[in-house]
Amino acid sequence: MSNRETIIAFYSKALTVNTETRPTEVLKPHFAEGYKSSGSVESKNAEQLMGQLEFFWKIIPDLKWEPQQIINEGEVYVVRSIASGTPNGDFMGVSTDGTKSFKIMTIDVHTMKDGMFVNTHHLEDWSTAIKQLKS
Repeated sequence: MSNRETIIAFYSKALTVNTETRPTEVLKPHFAEGYKSSGSVESKNAEQLMGQLEFFWKIIPDLKWEPQQIINEGEVYVVRSIASGTPNGDFMGVSTDGTKSFKIMTIDVHTMKDGMFVNTHHLEDWSTAIKQLKS
């Protein structure tokens, strides 16, 4: 897969819940050795990220992650997307029952090499998601 194809698969087949794939099966072959996913506070390795996504698939059965814009410069891809879903269970400290949804903006900066994710820096607007789920 090309870098761009791998990125599209990341959002459509690993982040977005579907009936044909699972996050781990899509991502495992596309993480370079030493891959790190870094947010504002913490970093995750490939195994930790795949575990988090598998959990999200269980608790947010309608999770969608829709790229709105992809900007590419060399091996760096910036993706602005919209994440939405309806959690059912404890989600980021909020007890949910599957009746309220969230819709937030996310920004990811992926470094890619030969169809492999080298690292990702990401920012999701989870504070807005929590407000939407509590209202």
